[in-house]
Amino acid sequence: MKLFCGLILGAATLAFAAVNPQLKQVNTVYILAMTGGLDQFLANQIAASGLFQVVTDPKKADAIITDRVGEPFETKLNELYPPPAPPAPPPPPENDAKKKAGGDKKDVLDLGAGSGFRVNAGGRGKGNLFIVDRKSRKVLWSTFEPPKDSTPSELSKTAEKVVKRLKLDLSDKKQPSE
Repeated sequence: MKLFCGLILGAATLAFAAVNPQLKQVNTVYILAMTGGLDQFLANQIAASGLFQVVTDPKKADAIITDRVGEPFETKLNELYPPPAPPAPPPPPENDAKKKAGGDKKDVLDLGAGSGFRVNAGGRGKGNLFIVDRKSRKVLWSTFEPPKDSTPSELSKTAEKVVKRLKLDLSDKKQPSE
């Protein structure tokens, strides 16, 4: 019975560890600026490995590599890939237009200039990396590989580890346990 439970648990773990099939459709990636300049080291390692083609024009990318997700990332995606303009609302019926012309004003909540939403810049990536599909905006792959420090040699080692992990995940080979 213990062996059976172990096999079931092992199979379930392998099923969850399988790479997203959409990741295998990615050919080109755009890398967003990252903490400590890790993006430059990742671009170097990815280009050298031939894993993906790194592009400098985000419109030519299949996926985005980033070290953070959330509202600031969504805002950046909307800057890079503006959503289509919503359709124009239909004109109001004639009798509604007459009421509005008569000065029927509603109160408007003005939050003022100081009411902006703040994002904590200290919450920047601390070892998390994500590959996000450009069109669906789904996270296709992620890993956690924090650099020990911000020296160029350490960032290069970290980028090398990330690319090695990505290669393993894309190859469907069983990964060695650490």
